[in-house]
Amino acid sequence: QVQLVESGGGLVQAGDSLRLSCAASGRSFTNYAMGWFRQAPRKEREFVAAIRWSGDTTYYADSVKGRFTTSRDNAKNTVYLQMNSLKPEDTAVYYCAARRTLSIYIRQEEYDYWGQGTQVTVSS
Repeated sequence: QVQLVESGGGLVQAGDSLRLSCAASGRSFTNYAMGWFRQAPRKEREFVAAIRWSGDTTYYADSVKGRFTTSRDNAKNTVYLQMNSLKPEDTAVYYCAARRTLSIYIRQEEYDYWGQGTQVTVSS
């Protein structure tokens, strides 16, 4: 069992930056692929970014490519999502997810563990 806790959300203005963190506990973090997803009001949850267990491979949704960067520190059991040049359309609850695998996934159905989410609100 893996427990995930997101933090770092908040209210910012368009163009600002935020860094989300996702702390994992319960099992060794090293062998887990991590994903970031978000859900805006009245919309379905969507993929944002993913990172392989080693950190050497990442994927991004087209909507955030070039603005968001995900990274991980396996020694600290933490994965990060650096969000720059934020836009009002980035407003959503952001979730991190984990799956024990050496591969990497972008579909939410492929993740086994989820955090409770952290709210990000970007004002115009």
